[in-house]
Amino acid sequence: MSTKINIKNLPVGYQSVISNGKHAIIGDEPIPSKGTDLGFSPVELVLVGISMCKVATIRNVARRKGWEIGEVDAQLEQTAVRQPNDSFITKVESNIQIQGNLTEEQQQLLIKEADNCYVTRLVRGEWEFQESAQPQHVEA
Repeated sequence: MSTKINIKNLPVGYQSVISNGKHAIIGDEPIPSKGTDLGFSPVELVLVGISMCKVATIRNVARRKGWEIGEVDAQLEQTAVRQPNDSFITKVESNIQIQGNLTEEQQQLLIKEADNCYVTRLVRGEWEFQESAQPQHVEA
């Protein structure tokens, strides 16, 4: 399965219009990084993808099992520590709250499934980055 994202970077701060062809959001950097703080930062967007997948996985599993649940809320926090070889160790802490009349066992199963959602597996997997293609020069 392929996913395509288009980015149009604007000359203000680091603002970018991010689109998948149907929907658009604004990305930016915080003010201390010389951005305008008018959109999600790149790291926040990564966490958004993981957290959306986690809560959607919980809802999907609950529906398949016929368990009635209410709201599902998640908070993710990322910290990265630079290593001596210039790589990073990245830690992501996740807290999830599920409303509903669930047993402890049911809650644990839903959390376990969320922690193994497809975006988390994708991020944990091996990535192969190809060099960026540079099309013909476009005049401004």
